[in-house]
Amino acid sequence: MACVQQIYLDLAEGVKIPALGLGTWQALDEDGEKAIDSALEAGYRHIDTAYVYQNEKAVGRALRKWLDSGRIKREDLFVVTKLPKNGNRPSGVKKYMEASLDNLGLSYVDLYLIHSPFGFYDIEKDDPNAEEVVDVTTDHVAIWKAMEDQVVAGKARSIGLSNFNEKQIERVWNSAERVKPSMLQVELHLYLQQKKLVEYCKSKNIKVCAYSPFGSPGAYQVLGKESPDVLNNETVKEIAEKYRKTPAQILLRHIIQRGIAVIPKSSNPKRIQENIQVFDFELSPEDMHRLDAQGQGKVERLFDFSMFKGATTHPEYPF
Repeated sequence: MACVQQIYLDLAEGVKIPALGLGTWQALDEDGEKAIDSALEAGYRHIDTAYVYQNEKAVGRALRKWLDSGRIKREDLFVVTKLPKNGNRPSGVKKYMEASLDNLGLSYVDLYLIHSPFGFYDIEKDDPNAEEVVDVTTDHVAIWKAMEDQVVAGKARSIGLSNFNEKQIERVWNSAERVKPSMLQVELHLYLQQKKLVEYCKSKNIKVCAYSPFGSPGAYQVLGKESPDVLNNETVKEIAEKYRKTPAQILLRHIIQRGIAVIPKSSNPKRIQENIQVFDFELSPEDMHRLDAQGQGKVERLFDFSMFKGATTHPEYPF
């Protein structure tokens, strides 16, 4: 089992998140379990999942194997999951938190996120004729109070948001009476650097976590659109050669040096191992500036949620 010198970001009081974790979207069943095994063996301790990924049970089985064997302690893990869009109402928070904990086989998660700012009605998933329908009554203030309850109940050590815009974050921040949002998870990569949003979050002491740091090259079959090809960016390749690193490692290091957490996803053991080997070098200020400049004038958003019927006309659509 590898020992990796990680970088940690401070969330809530006493809660630190490893800056690099494993994303698990599209990692299902046996593939998901194998990915977790490979990640834990390589030194990952931050595992990101979500109720809608339909892999919480696989993630839980893999974690339980390691916990039961004594190879790892629960306090060494940082597990993230998320409230689904059809749970975006106060009553849905407890319901889906309990479902996720049951799936994962855990008594608490380290971070619980509201997965999207727009809500859908809570349909019965086993009804083949059921269609997802937007719920325009989504109330972030009321939902957040229920999120705070999960911290008080010991079900979540910290809570946050995902895919929210600045105005939506501000609303939640101002309404939070007991627990402030500590994390914002958003799509972030070389061509979507989210600089203004990141600066806003820093002003509120909200940490940012980047998903799809490589532009999610395997998402075409789901989203029906071409991914931004950041791995073949000429500047990235040139810098990778200079440091004798892979383009993926350069992209991850660039994000981490901006003070942002990142969750690359992979089911390939070799790539999983390579992706965590980003703590033995540091990009120079000049190279950071060159990479920063690659995002100028480019907003190549892959996950605009247009694949969800009615999402783009929802009052809380974030883009």
